[in-house]
Amino acid sequence: MDRHPPSVTYKFGSFALDPEAGMLFRGGEPALLGRRAIALLRLLLERPASLVSKDALIEVAWPGLAVEDSNLTVQIAALRRVLEQDGGAGWIETLPRRGYRYVGPPVVRVDETPQAPALPVPEKPSIAVLPFEHSGDAAWLAEGTVDDIITGLSRIKWLFVIARNSSFLYRDRAVDVKQVGRELGVRYVLQGSVRRSDNRVRINAQLADSTSGAQVWAERYDRILDDVFALQDEIALAVVGAIEPSLRRAEVERIKRKRPESLDAYELLLRAQPDVDSGMPDRAATALPLLMRALALDPAYALAHGLAAMAHHNRFLRAGLKEEDRLASVHHARLALEHGRDDALALTFAGFSLGMDAHDRAAAFAAFEAALALSPSTALGFILGSVVHSWAADAEPAIAWGERALRLSPFDPWAFAAFGSQALGHFLLGRPQEAAKAAYQAVQSNAGHSINYVILIGPLVELGRLDEAKAAAARVMELQPTFRFSRQFAGVNCAPALATKLGTALRVAGLPE
Repeated sequence: MDRHPPSVTYKFGSFALDPEAGMLFRGGEPALLGRRAIALLRLLLERPASLVSKDALIEVAWPGLAVEDSNLTVQIAALRRVLEQDGGAGWIETLPRRGYRYVGPPVVRVDETPQAPALPVPEKPSIAVLPFEHSGDAAWLAEGTVDDIITGLSRIKWLFVIARNSSFLYRDRAVDVKQVGRELGVRYVLQGSVRRSDNRVRINAQLADSTSGAQVWAERYDRILDDVFALQDEIALAVVGAIEPSLRRAEVERIKRKRPESLDAYELLLRAQPDVDSGMPDRAATALPLLMRALALDPAYALAHGLAAMAHHNRFLRAGLKEEDRLASVHHARLALEHGRDDALALTFAGFSLGMDAHDRAAAFAAFEAALALSPSTALGFILGSVVHSWAADAEPAIAWGERALRLSPFDPWAFAAFGSQALGHFLLGRPQEAAKAAYQAVQSNAGHSINYVILIGPLVELGRLDEAKAAAARVMELQPTFRFSRQFAGVNCAPALATKLGTALRVAGLPE
């Protein structure tokens, strides 16, 4: 990408000659020399300690003109007067009747490429996906995979993505992510490589913050090369699904460094999101004022409505099952649907609220499917969809949606919910060992969320591990002192088959009905 060709500076003693600017600098200050003297000096410096003939010097200073030697003598004298200010009167030696040569301090030639003027970085997160490095026989796979990743990222409404035509200008170049960030005006840069050995393919991807050069996320994918297009789709979905929550975490950390009173609607939402993601009612109380400030600035902000719906859901289920929280959750969900037809995350949160708090599972899955049609890599769509499936006692879909979510985003802030859905699915299907394993993974992912311990109790009781089950029950009451499982089941419209089976286990563990 040669938009800015390199320039050359000649440095010698306390002087620096910039031929492109037509300036000689002494200690950083410009010296008074005409363009012909500058041209003569450049030629002498290009050939230090070598004879430069009079004819060559005249041609460079007076191209195509016939001039007397005295003109050359005058210009050389002007050069010597400037150089002698630093003891350089003898740096240009006269070779009678032949020409001149430079015999002064060593000449250092510096090739400099001017930096492109930095483009402004958009307010919302911005990313460039560079061409992936590849071995010779994997070029087609590398290019197709990057194209699919760019397409997938472009479907994320809150993300600004540089077009392929711009990012592919960096093909076959060693690049510095800070330079890319400046030249393309982006905060994040995704790089990667594709290596092939027979029918095996290894794809590495790394996401970096261009302002600091720090790595935000990295992953390696080892796959069998069978169906090329299916492989490209799988890798692109996995990369996009992992990048989305990683970028959100990085953006939240960035926003934390800003003064709260200076935040705009998007930044207020980011500040609130970790508290919403926790699933806990006390943190929802912290998030809601921020979300209300965002909605005061932008009443049609669909994602802010979606997060407000989730925050009220957290308060409803784990802070007394108050009707006003349920109604507020459904109210914001409907506004998220109204304003967020093209926002996959807003549709996802809205769908969850409609399924769990309005008890309208048909509307919930219509919203989930619309979200996944917009952005198939939206892991949260599969996560929250798996939760709705699980409380409806749809065991196989709950497991399948949870597995799909964790393939897309194994370290998602909401991973605990996908593990919990799988646990309930295995529990319903009579697989207590698999259920207990998934439930423990849910606890490890979010040890502060009471429902994870509720789910864990079912398989522990079936396995006869009553001490562990009672310890889990004690943890539920510690986290949620008002917990009563019959009211909890009613709150989420728990399917009778699950309510009966799980309720029996909760009674055995000593939880109040």
